[in-house]
Amino acid sequence: MPAKTLKKFLKSHKVKYKAISHSPAYTAQEIAASAHVPGRELAKTVIINVDGTMAMAVLPAPEQIDFKLLKKSLGAKRVKLASEKEFADSFPECEPGAMPPFGNLYDMDVYVAESLTEDEQIAFNAGSHSELIRLAYKDFEKLAEPKVVKFTG
Repeated sequence: MPAKTLKKFLKSHKVKYKAISHSPAYTAQEIAASAHVPGRELAKTVIINVDGTMAMAVLPAPEQIDFKLLKKSLGAKRVKLASEKEFADSFPECEPGAMPPFGNLYDMDVYVAESLTEDEQIAFNAGSHSELIRLAYKDFEKLAEPKVVKFTG
């Protein structure tokens, strides 16, 4: 989903947001620095495989997924990082690794780290490695309807 489609979705729900263009960056730390966004407010989207089903784990950029904790929190038999090959076809309009955290637009569950809910504002990739969208966390929560789960240390 390119930024244009994402912006149209946000506008259709009357959500205030700010688009932030930045130099191409690929890691969460590079993106935060390039876009001048605090790392804690940068939400990274990680695609995971939960008992054979693709889902999104959304967490603050500086944090890591504790897979044992996530597995326990979800009551799943198996949770692992999905390979790009497993989900490449799920995001045809996005650059690899730049998916926005709206699983509802891709028929995927979204699990958000408890720690991200503490941020008033969040920013995330808008489908490319050179643009972010920044909006109120409460608006993200209303539109994406994520399940809040403890899965970071």
